[in-house]
Amino acid sequence: MPGPTVYDFSARDIEGRERSLGDYCGKVLLFVNVASECGFTPQYAGLEALQRKYAARGFVVLGFPCNQFGAQEPGTEGEIRQFCASRFGVTFPMFAKIDVNGPKTHPVYAYLKAAEPGLLGSAGIKWNFTKFLVGKDGKVVKRYAPTTGPEAIEADIEAQLAK
Repeated sequence: MPGPTVYDFSARDIEGRERSLGDYCGKVLLFVNVASECGFTPQYAGLEALQRKYAARGFVVLGFPCNQFGAQEPGTEGEIRQFCASRFGVTFPMFAKIDVNGPKTHPVYAYLKAAEPGLLGSAGIKWNFTKFLVGKDGKVVKRYAPTTGPEAIEADIEAQLAK
């Protein structure tokens, strides 16, 4: 029996509705823990550019706000949604605020971290805008550091879309 995939999980979207990640079955996904008041927040523009460029080919960015790093995502879901729309024109799916580390880690992030550990095998997310690329089969392909800009991931996205 094959192991779990991201499609086995669900998460509350930014509107408060529980969404099965199985809704994205067969698509190439980029999971990102985001924050509105971070030095990496301008990456929203690059993430949105990727979403617009590749959506028609089956690519989706999934944004997961997280307030665990420097309290850089203090707002409510409504404030986060408004910020993303007005500042960056975000059209990709955004989810409710979650924990990506610690005892309240969201189950999908526990899965992502276990599937693709960080530097030297560390499991924890180090900062906002850590990214996980997931193939069409729902399995993690690669983990990217917060400093890796969205444009640097484009070749890997193209490779996954071509499969």
